[in-house]
Amino acid sequence: MTPHPLDELSITNRVLKRAQYEAFEFELVDSDVRVRNASHGVPADHEYLVSIEDELPVACTFPADANYEHACKHRVAVAIRRPVLDFATDVRLLEDGGARSQRNESRQAATQLDDTDESADCECAPLPDDFPCWECVQTGNQPMPTRNERDR
Repeated sequence: MTPHPLDELSITNRVLKRAQYEAFEFELVDSDVRVRNASHGVPADHEYLVSIEDELPVACTFPADANYEHACKHRVAVAIRRPVLDFATDVRLLEDGGARSQRNESRQAATQLDDTDESADCECAPLPDDFPCWECVQTGNQPMPTRNERDR
């Protein structure tokens, strides 16, 4: 089983708490995630880009991220919201031609082992083989098809 992204980030309890309770909004920008803190009076003044590599938020344009040894609250906010992190990772995979990291492969394999009985109840049956339903992609039962797979 692959470790949770928080296990691989150096974080403080204060940052973890703020990442959980502040009103963050997320937007995918290329393969990065724009994190906007809507807790502020002017949220547009509190937007930062978080870079994702190997399913981990590795950098943020927030000045504290570069000046301190621990991850900033924006990186942690992305790490604790797995659907945001997974979607950004899948977009990067599509941009990179579908080459999955070893970390991604082992997480996907573990998910498939855990969810084999549930896949029989999904809505994929009427869909073409190369076009899984969103539920299967989101839960990891099926990978997001790459452009090459869709064009066959």
